[in-house]
Amino acid sequence: MPFDVYLNVAIGGVLTGLVYGLMALGLSVIFGVVRVVNFAHGEMMSIAMFLAVVLFSAFHLDPLIMMVPIAAVLFVFGYALQSGLINPFIARPEHSQFLLLVALGIIIVNVLLIIFGPDARTVQTAYAFDSFQLGPLLVDATKVYAGAAAIVFAALLFAFFRFTLIGTAIRACADNYTGALVVGLNVNRLYALTFGIGAACVGAAGTMMTLIVDVTPMIGPTYTLLAFVIVITGGLGSMPGALLGGILIGLTEALAGLLFTPSAKSMFAFGILVLVLLFRPQGILGKRPA
Repeated sequence: MPFDVYLNVAIGGVLTGLVYGLMALGLSVIFGVVRVVNFAHGEMMSIAMFLAVVLFSAFHLDPLIMMVPIAAVLFVFGYALQSGLINPFIARPEHSQFLLLVALGIIIVNVLLIIFGPDARTVQTAYAFDSFQLGPLLVDATKVYAGAAAIVFAALLFAFFRFTLIGTAIRACADNYTGALVVGLNVNRLYALTFGIGAACVGAAGTMMTLIVDVTPMIGPTYTLLAFVIVITGGLGSMPGALLGGILIGLTEALAGLLFTPSAKSMFAFGILVLVLLFRPQGILGKRPA
């Protein structure tokens, strides 16, 4: 097989991996600050995907245009979820948090099934079959747009945490919970903001994924599992690690589908996870426990 084919597939995998990374970034942000593992992460992403599908079907609104509004809707959803439902569980045992969020994920899946049924939905934009040619390379335009949008959204998120007062306060909560309380920070409000930001990340990623995959109500648990694979591979709680893990998993899935069979993609992704857990349990960019 010509080398150009491998390179084309690898580039497509990296672009998809950037969207994966944005999805996992939301999970990493929530865990890194709130210390709650969101077991309904992929299900929240499926809400964004169906919002994008409905808006496109009813009003022909391009997902690229609707990425920010849908992310804003998911932010509000995440903020309300954290402040109204999850905050009382912060001090409870981890198994209580686990059961709460698993139950929430199951509710979301079943509500989507009731509303939309089990059939797959798709978004066919005007550029769905377009591509960019760079010498011998032929790159899918939808993946280029989705990957570029993921980079912009991730860059804005990094800038928010690095250069804004609220971002600094959130990082202070993550570093020292007691110290944040002592200096008068409203930790519960900052936790709700953080959960909302994580939900906005997954909302933006879900909107972009509608350009790449078909949407079904049962797709949520698949992406929850994939998000965990990515953040553990990159380093749980590490934002750069989430992006790196997403790119690595996207590249692995693409090459595994080409060299073996599309059904082998998950096997190789989990193979990488096993290797990382064996040789670097804290993840590629994760920090060792003190």
